[in-house]
Amino acid sequence: MNGITSYGNALCNLEDAQNYLRVRLLNVTVDCSVGIHPWEQFPERPNRLAVNVDMYCKGYADASGFEGGGIVDYDPIRSFILSWNKRPHTPYLETLAEALIVECFRDARVDAVCVSILKPGIFNETAGAGIEIFRKRS
Repeated sequence: MNGITSYGNALCNLEDAQNYLRVRLLNVTVDCSVGIHPWEQFPERPNRLAVNVDMYCKGYADASGFEGGGIVDYDPIRSFILSWNKRPHTPYLETLAEALIVECFRDARVDAVCVSILKPGIFNETAGAGIEIFRKRS
């Protein structure tokens, strides 16, 4: 795949990987009214989602953080995901993922983001179904 491999649920360019800090949130779970199927559109029966976020950041110096100081705080991202349980019904996982990517890019040190959202209980015969989006800052 031309120097790109999969680590966990995120794509990582091997040529650049050694120069980045990856900040991760794995399997943040939230109940959310999301989906296009008729049985997913009852507010009293939200889907359980498992959300993974990888934020890639240049300029990391050492354990004290970045050259200009500070760290990338994943707690606001976790809080943003958990707030989805209060959202009105959203038809597409992609809508949630795109909003999460915008939230991650609020920190100017984040150069790229990989977001995956999985519905673990959506179909009896699968472990889950979902999407993954990788986006570089433009």
